[in-house]
Amino acid sequence: MTRSPFSPGFWRSPLRGPRFTSVLGLVLLAGITVLFLTGLASYAAYNPGLSPVNDKTPEKGILGFYLFSWPTDPHWLYRLNQGVHVTLGITLIPVLLAKLWSVVPRLFTLPPARSLAHALERISLLLLVGGGLFEFVTGVFNVQLNYVFPGSFYPLHFYGAWVFFAAFVAHAVLKTPAALRNIRQLREEPSDLTSPRPDPPTVSRRGALWFVGGGSLLLFATTAGQSFDGPLRRTALLAPHGWAEPGGGPNGFQINKTAVYAGIDAAETSAEAWRLTVVGRTGTVRLSRADLLRLPLHSSALPIACVEGWSTSDQWWRGVRLRDLAALVGYDDGDPPDVFVESLQRHGAFRRAALRANQVADPRSLLALFVNGEELSPDHGHPARVIVPAAPGVLNTKWVARMTFGDL
Repeated sequence: MTRSPFSPGFWRSPLRGPRFTSVLGLVLLAGITVLFLTGLASYAAYNPGLSPVNDKTPEKGILGFYLFSWPTDPHWLYRLNQGVHVTLGITLIPVLLAKLWSVVPRLFTLPPARSLAHALERISLLLLVGGGLFEFVTGVFNVQLNYVFPGSFYPLHFYGAWVFFAAFVAHAVLKTPAALRNIRQLREEPSDLTSPRPDPPTVSRRGALWFVGGGSLLLFATTAGQSFDGPLRRTALLAPHGWAEPGGGPNGFQINKTAVYAGIDAAETSAEAWRLTVVGRTGTVRLSRADLLRLPLHSSALPIACVEGWSTSDQWWRGVRLRDLAALVGYDDGDPPDVFVESLQRHGAFRRAALRANQVADPRSLLALFVNGEELSPDHGHPARVIVPAAPGVLNTKWVARMTFGDL
């Protein structure tokens, strides 16, 4: 009779055991907690209170709680947060896979439920495994710019994170005390993870842990560079915006979407055709690029950091302060409102974005006309783009056509 996965003798690896599983579980306990917290911070950085402009997550209810306006200091805040979130998520993939492999016999135990409590534990385990795989897979696809989701990445990842983390917390509460005991024990006791007839070992459990750690270190080394500057960026072989050289010159730094991809027609961004429409308390003002150049210009050294984890070093931007544009339409320099920004962009997400009053008020927040001493290139948002300290890249709208100041 052929053994089936439901038979204990089917799983014969000598590596499986409570201590091996416990070590992996405690690493995940720390790592996934950091992932969840940085994910919440990333969500807050989009200013989800400005719905439905920035956050289109349907029926989020209390899960979409919003406690504060995303700060503008330090100016590298989002760069650090998202770099940690993405790099740590990729680094933990070997640990997650090894953990799932180590407990796979439990998915095939019979009977499926010995009691109501056992049934609830099995359901939480299915949510934990399914949610974990879903979050990591969708996260990796997003980092690799493969938008193959059956819908928008943002609500899918958002709801998946809450389902996964709820199951994760329940599992951690139940299993962490046992995991700590397993690690402290001098001698490993048999368990349902230990094969009754193990195959001869080809590697020790310590060697297996070193193998998993080596895989994580390799992924870290080939991903983390996308969040750094200089030679380290060339090590980011697994990051689309990491090692690839974006081109030379003052505009030679990473972009997410080109002007061609966004459907920008060069004719509509010419000096003759393009006008910026600014709307506010006292009415509407239309400004050409020449009009903007006659306004007081200011400079800011700010990075661009995107949800996929990549970022640039500080670039020198020069343009008109957002709060000065607000003053043109009736808002005092010291008390600007929120602003709704619309782009000429035709394709892709975030053709419209909103910024909070504290972001408008920051003197480093600009409608940029130049970068690193030269006019913006078409791919960097010519004739004008928004640049705001500590904001996600998608809120730094390119090819700006209209700005509406006031209640959103």
